[in-house]
Formats: sequence, structure tokens, C-alpha cells
Amino acid sequence: MTVYELARSRKSNRCFSTEPVPIDDVLYAIMVALEAPSGANRQPWRFILVRDPRVKESLRREAERWEKKLHESKSIPEWFAEWLRERGITWRKEFLTRAPILIVVLADKRAPYSRESVWLAIGYLLLALEERKLSSLTYTPTNPKAIARILGVPDQYTLEAIIPVGKPDCIKEKEPRISLEDAVYIDKWGVRLA
Repeated sequence: MTVYELARSRKSNRCFSTEPVPIDDVLYAIMVALEAPSGANRQPWRFILVRDPRVKESLRREAERWEKKLHESKSIPEWFAEWLRERGITWRKEFLTRAPILIVVLADKRAPYSRESVWLAIGYLLLALEERKLSSLTYTPTNPKAIARILGVPDQYTLEAIIPVGKPDCIKEKEPRISLEDAVYIDKWGVRLA
């Protein structure tokens, strides 16, 4: 598959089979991520692979505690609350215990452009997982510091995302994308592609 074909087929998935996945496929995806560009070539990314059911349960319990507070609060914009409702997304995060592997992605705060660099690496990682026919989701916990504490992450690192990885347990359609014509301008804002 071309990179474009991988990108077109890749979608976020929240329902995973508990069927094991080859660790070599996950390590391959991380090797691809390690090739991403980074500010001053500092390569600020670090990854924790979580397979232990007890650790996954601890992460889920802590994540859900904070997610429940968020979902019950009045601070989230109505458009976002509606978007969540339409998709059946709740504070419950079963994917954290069902997915066979969780990839916890960390950024070294001391590096320039660490967050931007790490998210570039995540993009590479997602496409490599898709190449290996593995489903994934970029889950950004409501309270990443609480999750990082469970994993013993040093203070110099921020937890950017948890990526559950596995085989899909349901069929999910890809969310619509804007067209090239709506996304690109020529020479200045508002000048559309011919």
C-alpha cells in the first residue's frame, strides 16, 4: 500500500478484540516512529508498552475517574458534548483493558518542540500499525499526570497519548474528511485551487 492508501484506510477504533497481537508488529511501528523528524534532532519521544492486565486495569481505573468528572462537568462545550453523544463515547474506557497492548507515548519537556516532534512520531506510528493491519486509537487522558504517576514516569516527561493496539472487534466507518479544495489555498488565504 502507498502512504496515501494507508492514511485513507486508517481510522480510530474503540472496540478491540482481546486476541494477542505480535509484539514484533508493534516494535516495527515504533521503529518507524523513531524515523520522524524532531526539533534540533533531540528525538524527545519515549514509549512504554503495557501488556500486564493489572497495570492496564490500574490505568483504566484512573483514566475513568477523571473522564467521569469531565463528562459530568458543565465546562465542556456543547458541540463537543453532542459530538461525544452522537458517537456513543462515554467516560468508560474499556479499550484500555481490552486491547492486548497499550503504547504510552511520552515527550521529554527539555527538548525544543518536544510536543510537535512527538506528535509527528505518533503519525508515523499510526500508519505503520495500519500497514501491519492493527487497529489503534490516540487516547489523550484527561489527567495525563495521574496516569504517568502509575507508570513511574520521571517529571521531565509528559504523557502525550495512550495508543491501544489490537485487532478490531467491530466494524467502524472512517470519519469524513474535508476535500483538498477546502483545505488548500494558493499563495494567500482564500485563493482556491483552480
